[in-house]
Amino acid sequence: MFCNQCQETLNSQGCTKNGVCGKKGEVADLQDRLLYVLKSIAFYNLKARSEGLNEEATDRFILDSFFATLTNTNFDRQAIESLIITGFNLRDAIRAQIPADELAAEKDLPAVATVTPKSIENANVEVHSTHDEDIRSLRELLTYGLKGMAAYSHHAYVLGYKDEAIFEFIEKGLVSITDDSLGLQDLIEL
Repeated sequence: MFCNQCQETLNSQGCTKNGVCGKKGEVADLQDRLLYVLKSIAFYNLKARSEGLNEEATDRFILDSFFATLTNTNFDRQAIESLIITGFNLRDAIRAQIPADELAAEKDLPAVATVTPKSIENANVEVHSTHDEDIRSLRELLTYGLKGMAAYSHHAYVLGYKDEAIFEFIEKGLVSITDDSLGLQDLIEL
């Protein structure tokens, strides 16, 4: 287990056996996988958005799933597993709507775009999968900024308010976290 998802982390470095909050390693691992699935959804939904194919249900799913990864929000293993399965189904439905010629133009799809329910079990989705400390730190900073945006957007959505620009930026940020071509300055600008 490695969990650094909150201010309660052991010695401010991350929990490695169990969460100080009571979270078990299995749930922390599932939350990491759920975030990876959200990155996969975002990869395809940005393309769908550019074709005018975005659906409100996708925006809501991303917000709800992000919210499930926040500190002390959801430690229910089965609920997180269900979100992962639903996320893969949603991602595949989005991918099926994108014109084939647009997908064919992508010669080498990134790992996040090709992950499957079976391969995610062995995928390196953890925080430390990025070896460069500076890039990893900026990616994590972006992740937690996006979590904050998603939390506020989730609350606003429940109250009947939504903003497409926020949904699109959250997706752009999720995809950027997985893009190895982005350097320090690119991530700082995000």
